[in-house]
Amino acid sequence: MTAAHLLRSDLRFVGELVPEGSRVLDLGCGGGDLLAYLRDERGCRVRGVELTAAGIAQSISRGLSVVQDDLDCGLAGFPSRSFDLVILSQTLQVVRNPALVLREMLRVGERAVLSFPNFGHWRVRGYLALRGRMPVSRTIPYSWFDTPNIHHTTLKDFREFVTANGGVVLKEIALASNTRTDGVHAVHVGANLRAELAVAIVTSATGTTDGGDTDA
Repeated sequence: MTAAHLLRSDLRFVGELVPEGSRVLDLGCGGGDLLAYLRDERGCRVRGVELTAAGIAQSISRGLSVVQDDLDCGLAGFPSRSFDLVILSQTLQVVRNPALVLREMLRVGERAVLSFPNFGHWRVRGYLALRGRMPVSRTIPYSWFDTPNIHHTTLKDFREFVTANGGVVLKEIALASNTRTDGVHAVHVGANLRAELAVAIVTSATGTTDGGDTDA
C-alpha cells in the first residue's frame, strides 16, 4: 500500500496543495502519514512536531524526523522562514492558544496550510436548534464532556481570526462528505453552511495585496 492510500481523504487535499520538493513542517503530525506521503510521493524535505510518544515512535519507525514539543509553547526551536510550508491539520481547534500557533506558523514558514472542522455546517446548526443538545457528527464525533475541541470556529470566524493575527487567506477549499466514496469533495457555493471541513492556505499580510480566494 502506498503512502497516498494511508491518508485521510481530507489530507489528500492538503497534500495536493504542497509543491514538489518543498520544505515542509507538519505540526501535530501524529504517526507521520502526511509526512511520509510528502516525502515519498512529492519529494519534499519534511520534519514533524508531535506531542504524543506513540505518534513520535510511529513516525521515527518510518524514518521521519520528528521532535516532541507542545504547540502552545510556540516554535522557538525553528528559525524564521526555515520552511516553505507549515501544516496544521485538524489541530487548530484543540490547542489552547490558536493565535500564538498561527503567528508562529507564519513566522517559521512562507505559507501556512490549515485544515479544521466547520462548526457552521447546517447539520451542526440544526442539531443544536432542533434537539437542544451539543452537536455530534462525523467530523465532530465527540460528546461535550470528552471533546478535545476547545475552540469552535466557522469558516467566517476563521477568516476574521487570520486577519486579526496578521495573515491573509490566499485560498480556501470547503469540503463536504461524499457518501458514495466515503471521502470528501469540494463545495463551491454556500461554503460556510455546507462545508464540514475546510483547508486554507494562509500567508503573512506583510507585503501582500491579494485578498484571497474564498466563498462566503
